[in-house]
Amino acid sequence: MTGGAAGAATPARDPGLQPERTRLAWRRTTLTCTIVAVLAAKSAISDEITAAGVAGAALIALVWVGFLAVAHRRIHALDAARPGSLSHRGALLATACTVALAGFAVAVVL
Repeated sequence: MTGGAAGAATPARDPGLQPERTRLAWRRTTLTCTIVAVLAAKSAISDEITAAGVAGAALIALVWVGFLAVAHRRIHALDAARPGSLSHRGALLATACTVALAGFAVAVVL
């Protein structure tokens, strides 16, 4: 005999649950990304407005918008009956934005 009981029924898989969990995870991550971006931008222009502070805030906003674009596209792709995988380009962009925002978060703490 191989690993299981003969005739044991396997429960039916609900394909709707995994995309829903993934969609909720993308939304939570987007909310976290927004909070980090706001705090980092606030830190960049906290006391006085300088050219470097404005450039930093603009860079933070650009990274945030890039992440929002990836997340929005992925959330809408999950609405399909059979959602496809995240593209390599989308994964690379999401990773780059996450690493950049993590760097901004470290800058806020320091």
